[in-house]
Amino acid sequence: MKRLIDWFFVVVVLLMAAAQVLWGQASSGVGNPASRPASAPAAAAEAVFPSQRWEQRTAEELGLSREKLDALRDLVGGRGCVVRHGYMAYQWGDQRKSADVASAMKPVISTLMLLAVQERRIGAVDEKISRFEPRLRDINGGKDAEITWRHLASQTSGYGLVERPGEAYSYNDFALALYYDTLMNKVYQQRGTAVLKSRLAEPLEFEDAFTFEAFGSDDRPGRLAISVRDFARFGLLCLRSGRWRERQIIEPALLKMAISSPIPADTPLTSGKEVGMLPGQRSVGGTRNITPVGPGYYSFNWWLNRTDKSGRRLLVDGPPDTCVASGHGGPRMLWIIPSFDLIVCWNDANVEDHDASPGNAKSKCNQAARLIRETVLDARADATPHTRISILEGQRLIDGSVTCSAVQTLFGTQTETRRSLYS
Repeated sequence: MKRLIDWFFVVVVLLMAAAQVLWGQASSGVGNPASRPASAPAAAAEAVFPSQRWEQRTAEELGLSREKLDALRDLVGGRGCVVRHGYMAYQWGDQRKSADVASAMKPVISTLMLLAVQERRIGAVDEKISRFEPRLRDINGGKDAEITWRHLASQTSGYGLVERPGEAYSYNDFALALYYDTLMNKVYQQRGTAVLKSRLAEPLEFEDAFTFEAFGSDDRPGRLAISVRDFARFGLLCLRSGRWRERQIIEPALLKMAISSPIPADTPLTSGKEVGMLPGQRSVGGTRNITPVGPGYYSFNWWLNRTDKSGRRLLVDGPPDTCVASGHGGPRMLWIIPSFDLIVCWNDANVEDHDASPGNAKSKCNQAARLIRETVLDARADATPHTRISILEGQRLIDGSVTCSAVQTLFGTQTETRRSLYS
């Protein structure tokens, strides 16, 4: 009987998911060419890039809902911009202001690391950083000599913690400082801002001030200050597989690896037990163990809209291919959504619950994801969020949320069905 109930649950949910997809296609115009904005196919036919200034198009010309964009602005606050098909579609707040983006700078650092691989300065992402920082061989019995660039970009280095490299996940800002300092000082042998300027800012023609010393040269170097419209240029480079106009700035295979290699969902979390670090080791801001959220989602410092070991999607209402750089838990974010050919960027926003978003339709991050999805009027069917069904410890779950308790039967015994199933 239990197996019959489980199969019945799966069939019901599949039918509901199919109905939602069909409803989404009907409401967004998918499958109905007459209902799509005429500009969308033409705009997407040829890659567009900004020159010294972003070229403007109206939201309507780019197949976007101004009403939903206004709602996104009101929800988020701060300042931000939306780019579609390479055109600036919507802006709010001071576009010129360059300010700290906190941990949203981490994918930029990993991109510069991948460029060092491309330039043959680093042998591979799995090369040990002790080649450049030999002092790691002399601490903690030599365990830290095994740290690789991939470990640092994946928050699995175990640096300053009892675990060996690759054994556990720990969102570690001391390890990030080791990452930044070794990359800039030992690999490139230049200040970080100079590396950023030559590899990204000049080729992408940043419009505004930028620096890896957001608070000055002696206060957490590595913290990136950049305007939202220039950060969107970096997002467009990633969206265009590393190409900028006629120039291939970063090899597509390297960029693809960066945004498609999340650490396994069953990666253990650190015990939090601390051990020694290099003399004078600094942090870029936080502690050695900031958040347990990461396994299943975290890929070369990007956050992917995947699922964790409990089946919880990071952003329940976001397209599955969403890729995010996130700072301070949401006030500073860069969103890249390839299925929509869309970039959204904001700073100083009223969103602070990124860590509470997995499986949570009510988080502000997820509300923003929902508005972003609803903004696109010509959305493709494959951008519809996929429903993940699982049965874990006697509970039936959809996208990680319990929908039916194990005691529910077909014969009217106690039922506990969550309203969030339909939210």
